[in-house]
Amino acid sequence: MEKNKIKYKVLIIDDEAQIRRLLRMTLETNEYKVFEAATAKEGMLGVTMNHPDVILLDLGLPDESGLSLLRRLREWSAVPLIVLTVQDSESVMIEALDSGADDYVTKPFNAGELLARIRVAIRHSLRMDESPVFRSGSLEVDINSRVTRRNKEEVKLTATEYSLLLIFIRNAGKVLTHSFISREIWSAPYADNAQILRVHIAQLRKKIENDPSVPELLITEPGVGYRLKMLPVAE
Repeated sequence: MEKNKIKYKVLIIDDEAQIRRLLRMTLETNEYKVFEAATAKEGMLGVTMNHPDVILLDLGLPDESGLSLLRRLREWSAVPLIVLTVQDSESVMIEALDSGADDYVTKPFNAGELLARIRVAIRHSLRMDESPVFRSGSLEVDINSRVTRRNKEEVKLTATEYSLLLIFIRNAGKVLTHSFISREIWSAPYADNAQILRVHIAQLRKKIENDPSVPELLITEPGVGYRLKMLPVAE
């Protein structure tokens, strides 16, 4: 049975050999198949030749910026991509996410957290044939009937709240920036809808969270946006 276990492929694009070795050891220990690239050129070649399930991308590459490579990749590939960066500024994180990154992890990183982010990215990419019923923790949403339940009891959402929740469900586990959410809901810049978005998030939390003051599902990524967390389904 163990021989038939799927080994997901991870492509590391990072010019620091020490970081690549550390990542390789961590990933191979957890049964991932690992490919490496030290430059943007090698990274692009690695994507086309090895068809990875996840890409770990450093932003500081010697021949091209990681952001530039990310944008070029997103012109033709939807493979999950997690940015690894020493830059922890909100503006850089937002630019990376708006350019198509699925997630980001700052260096130095915790191996357990990185592995968890990789698992979420893979689950999200495999959700193409998912059931029309979404579940996370005590939340259950029947996409076809547009019925939302918390702890098996139906909750009524406004049209905007449901649209907002649907965006999070379609991107479950992924960090969504304020500007991305605003464009999806109102087709307008975040600056024009900042207060409105905060109000809708607060109202949505009151309806889907067991304790809105300590949210477990709809998590705030400070200064960046929000993430709908995948939790074990409540019995």
